[in-house]
Amino acid sequence: MPPNVRAFMRVACPSALLIASLSACSPIVDVDAAADAVNPSCASVMIALPDQVAGNELRDTNSQATAAWGDPSQIVLRCGVQVPGPTTDACASVNDVDWIIQESTETDIWTATTYGRNPAVEVLFDPNQVASSTVLVDLGGAVSQVEQTEQCLSLNDTVDLPTEG
Repeated sequence: MPPNVRAFMRVACPSALLIASLSACSPIVDVDAAADAVNPSCASVMIALPDQVAGNELRDTNSQATAAWGDPSQIVLRCGVQVPGPTTDACASVNDVDWIIQESTETDIWTATTYGRNPAVEVLFDPNQVASSTVLVDLGGAVSQVEQTEQCLSLNDTVDLPTEG
């Protein structure tokens, strides 16, 4: 199981596979900080985060450059994750933000990671509980605080490669 999904599941509600304890007081969500969470650009992302994502309220977390929405948590965000390189994974462009989408083969948790932005932002969610399109639209403004330097390419895009000779 990938480490990000393992971290997501570590404090998961067994029946729903979601983060958080079942309690009326909405305890602080335990989220592991990403390796580059101290990147100054993450502060800009965190300040711009919406109070609601896909109808879920923002909650407190215990790590720098992390956020969670819902009780139990439906969406978890970490800024400062490893910047993805070229990949054949699915890439979706939502309101001028490119996201690499990875579906876990072991759980229902999806991971969406920004592409072409450094630091990268990772969002974990269960698409059976919240719509991926809503999550990515709601978070687009915040992650747009990090400048995009590369874009996803589709099979229809052409790339000029250097020729030998």
